[in-house]
This record gives sequence, C-alpha cells and structure tokens, in this order.
Amino acid sequence: MVNIKFGTDGWRAVIADEFTFTNVARVAQAAADHWQGAVENPASPLFGRALKVVVGYDRRFLSERFARITAEVFSARGYHVFLTPEATPTPCVSFAVKNLGAVGGVMITASHNPPQFNGFKLKSHFGGSSSPAECQAVEKLIDPSPDFVPLVASRRSHILTEDLRPAHFAAIKKLVDFKLIAKSKLRVAHDALFGVGAGVFETLLAQTNCTVTTLNGAHDVLFGGICPEPSPKNYRLGGAQLKNNPHDICLVTDGDADRIGAMDGRGNPLTNQQVIALLLHHLVANRGGRGVVTKTFNTTAMVDKMCAAWNLPLVEVGIGFRFIAPELMKPGALFGAEESGSVGFANHIPERDGLAAGLFLLEMLALQKISLNQIWANLEQYFGPHCYARFDAHYPVEKRAALMERLKASPPAKLLRSPLAKVESRDGVKYVAEDSTWVMLRGSGTEPVLRIYAEAKTETDVQKLLNLGRKWLLG
Repeated sequence: MVNIKFGTDGWRAVIADEFTFTNVARVAQAAADHWQGAVENPASPLFGRALKVVVGYDRRFLSERFARITAEVFSARGYHVFLTPEATPTPCVSFAVKNLGAVGGVMITASHNPPQFNGFKLKSHFGGSSSPAECQAVEKLIDPSPDFVPLVASRRSHILTEDLRPAHFAAIKKLVDFKLIAKSKLRVAHDALFGVGAGVFETLLAQTNCTVTTLNGAHDVLFGGICPEPSPKNYRLGGAQLKNNPHDICLVTDGDADRIGAMDGRGNPLTNQQVIALLLHHLVANRGGRGVVTKTFNTTAMVDKMCAAWNLPLVEVGIGFRFIAPELMKPGALFGAEESGSVGFANHIPERDGLAAGLFLLEMLALQKISLNQIWANLEQYFGPHCYARFDAHYPVEKRAALMERLKASPPAKLLRSPLAKVESRDGVKYVAEDSTWVMLRGSGTEPVLRIYAEAKTETDVQKLLNLGRKWLLG
C-alpha cells in the first residue's frame, strides 16, 4: 500500500502509479471520517453541522471517474454529496463549500502539474484550502491495511448532481462594477491552456458588448504538450494566435482555473508578478481599497514598495496559498498573492480565484481606458523597473536538504554589483542584496523539481542571477 502524504496543496501523484481508484477511495474515506468526527466533537467549529460535502473535478484523465468514486465513498458514510455534472473550475467548488454550508469539499485536480499527474485537494468549511494541520489529521486516518476495501455506497440517493458555476459566477460579478465592464466594448481573449476554464469568460460576458475569444479551449488531457501553468513559457500557442488577431488583453488561467496570468493584446507575455502588481494597483489606486496585503516571500518586491508608498500593512508568509488564506479571513484584509499567479480577495472566499482576478483586470481596463502596457509603464515609472523570472531544474529530492544547508552556511558576499543584505530560509533559501535584487532556491512541494527565482532591474541581470543559481546546484 502506498504511503500517502499531502503536499503544499493536497495530495498529488502519477495516474495509475500511486493515483489509483483504490488509493483515492482510501483518502476519501479518511476525509469522510475526519469531518464526521469534527461534526460530533463539541470543541470543533463544525459541531452539529449537517454532513454535506462538495465534490468537483477538472479535465484530467479519469478525473470524472475519480470524483464519482469519491462521491460514493462519502455517500456510504451518510453524507449528502453535491457532485458537479461536468469538469468545473476549482474556485466554483470552493465557493460552493461555503455557500452550501458544507463541512468540506474535494476537488480532483493536479492544477498546473504535468498531464500524467492527478490530485486530491481538500477544501475546508470556510471555502479555502485545508490547513496543514487538517491535512495531517486526514493522513493519520488513511487505512494502511493491504486488505483495504473501500466502503462504497450501495445506493446513490445521497449524491446530488448540481452545476456549481452559476452561483459562483453571480458572486464574482458582484465583486466588480460589472455594468462598467459590460459597456466597455473590450476585446477580451482568454487562453485556457486546454484547462477547465475554457468558455468561462464567454459565459461571464455573454450579455455584454465585449468581444470574447477563447484560445486553446479544446479538451485535451495532454494539455497540448505543456504543463497548464500560467507562465510565459506556456504562452507560445496563444501568443501566436494573438499576433494575427489583436485584442485589448489576454487573460490566462491554469488547468483548474484558480490561477491567473496575462498577455497584452498582441501576445506579449506578462509575468505573474506584473499581474499581481497591476491587481494591487487597481484595488488601491482605482478602487480606493485599504487593508492588509499578504504575499509569499518569493513574490515581487514591487509589492513591498507599493505598500510602503500607500501606507498599507504588509504580511509576508511562507509559500503556498494555505498560508495566505488565514490572513484573508482576518478583519481588515485586502488582498493576498503568491508568485505562481494565485491571488485572493477580501470579502470573497479565502481562496485563489483566477476568474475573479480576470474580472478585476477587465474592470481596470474599462475604468482607466488606456492600454495594459501603458498602465504597467506608469507603475514602473513610479516604483522602478522590476524584472522577474523562474527556472525549474530537475534535481534529486534526496539531495535537497544538503543543498539548502550548504546555501545557508555559505552565502555569497554580494549579488552581481550589490552587497548581500540578508539570507532568509523559511522555505528554501533566499539571498537579498542591498539594492533589492534577490535570488531564491526552493524545492517544489508538488513535483520533483527545484525552482530558482530571481528579480532584478533588468532582464540581463535576472538571467545572470538564474545562472548563478544553476551553478550553486552543481556545488
């Protein structure tokens, strides 16, 4: 029997290797037992709740089958299960958990991982990803017996097939001035990266005078040969289409549509850091938002400068949206973001939502009535140039710990032309220079990959920092 461990956002594994029908049923039964115990525990925030759970799935190979098995296991435990009738964006499932008063939810997805992976994400009753403590509690309940036989429902009367998208779509429209967007005549492209977000913005903007074009929207379990991650390296197909058919903006969503990226209307990619800064600019400068901003510590330093200029409290947390979610639930929160294109908004669910983020970007363009590139140029003029890149290296997992210890023990005296200011090691190792240039190395929590992140004032310097990171990998 496979020893199942949750990573930074759920359990992910290779389909038919560790991610099998039996193992999915084992995890589902453990989650069902965990939430049932919480409902019966007077000290739990779930005490006395009805046993309701939401189950959704993405477009990956066999996701629908894995979701059905999950639903049947929960049903056999006495749960009323809300199962999506077709592949559905993760934010819709997260919103439904909170909106329906469920004790939790399960999303069958591996998000942006390579096509051979699938995953099992746990959503807690507040509509966000379950905490590390809750995931560990579920892990402890997974049956280790090689003779495990899943408890499957003998009848399916407790499984209700329900489209969760309309309620979520209505909610995110209320977050923005949708009437302004509706009359803006924006030409909107959406690169779905072959993921579950395909057609979403066509639906959201169907009764407006905006023009919407979906790119790479076919259902392809191989995702066109890419990892469905909103990263410039994956924008080649969509970018080529935009050069021949310009738009005002191209929104990009990942495989399960909870992350956001963007290109300009002619297919030139924006980094996720630019998108994060643009969203923060819009929330504060255009909408007058005030409150606490939370970011992971591999996110652009421009956020720090923006918060300082606008006198906004800034909280820096570890990597993974599970660290941002608790901050979004606190009074006075405004916005949360991490490097990967994951962003969340106060007064919504404490969860990354690529669809809500897309609407905020459209609202920004409708309000400012200048190009995306001009808005970014204005930000750089005020806060200075910030260039950012990431390199993913194949690196043996068993060598990670030794590498991190070596990096902490032997930091460089300077980064490029600037003396080193500090070394941070809360999740990986990050070197920060006095001029705000920085480079960071960290192992992925969902893949056998080591990531190198870098930020500097020029693209040339960013590449020099990435090359330094590659040399450090070699010792």
